[in-house]
Amino acid sequence: MDWTDQGIVLSARRHGESSVILTVLTETHGRYSGVVRGGQSRRNRGVLEQGNLVSAVWRARLEEHLGNFTIELLTAHAARLLDRADRLAALNTVCRMLDVCLAEREAHPALFAATVAAIEALDHDDWAAHLVVWEIGLLGELGFGLDLYCCAVTGTTDDLAYVSPRSGRAVSRSAAEPWRDRLLALPSFLTGNGKAGLGDIIDGLTLSGYFLERHVYQPQGLRLPDSRERLLEGMRRKFREGPAKLDD
Repeated sequence: MDWTDQGIVLSARRHGESSVILTVLTETHGRYSGVVRGGQSRRNRGVLEQGNLVSAVWRARLEEHLGNFTIELLTAHAARLLDRADRLAALNTVCRMLDVCLAEREAHPALFAATVAAIEALDHDDWAAHLVVWEIGLLGELGFGLDLYCCAVTGTTDDLAYVSPRSGRAVSRSAAEPWRDRLLALPSFLTGNGKAGLGDIIDGLTLSGYFLERHVYQPQGLRLPDSRERLLEGMRRKFREGPAKLDD
C-alpha cells in the first residue's frame, strides 16, 4: 500500500531513538500518521515543523498499518513566523485543532484548501479575520455549522448582531433586545459588512470558541489549545489598553 500527496504538518512526536511519528492533514487522504525514520535529525526537525507544507509518500504492507512517511519540504511556513508571536500562536492553534478534531483517514479536501489559505494569510494584515472564518468553517466541516445568514426570530437578513448559544443561529439587533445579555456577539465582518477591528476579532474568536468547546472539546474532556487562549487573552489585553494593532 502506498500513496503520494501534499500535506500540512500537524504534529511530530518522538518515536524510539531517532524516529518520529508524524501526523499530517493531506489534501486527498485526510489526517494521516506514519513513522519518519531519522525524523529527529537536525535537518528533518526543520522540515517537520508544525504548519509546513510538505510532499508526503506513505507506504505500508497493509492499509491498516501505521506505515512509514518519506517527506520533502514544499513551503516552510513556520520559519517565517518565528519573530511574529501572535501569528505563530495562530499557526500552532490551527494545527493542534486539526490534530484533535479530525478523525483519521477521512478526506476533507475543502478544509485542506481553507487551511492552506488561512496559513498563507498569516503574512497579511487581516490574518486574524481569516483565523475566525477558518474556525467557523471547521465547525461546519464537523457537522456543527452556524446559521449566520438570517434572523432565527424574524427571518430577516438585516442588522444581524447576535448568535443564540443554544441554536447557533443569528438574531437581529431588534429581535435580540429582550435576551441580549444571554446572546453571543456576531461581528459584522462575518456577515460581509465592514472590516474587522480588534474588538470584532475578539468577538469572533469568542463565538467560534464557544461552539468548538461545546461540541468538540468538552465531549472529549479536553480544553481549547493553550496557544489559542494566550492569543485571545493578549488581544483582550490590548483592547483594554486602548487603540492598537494586532501585532503591536
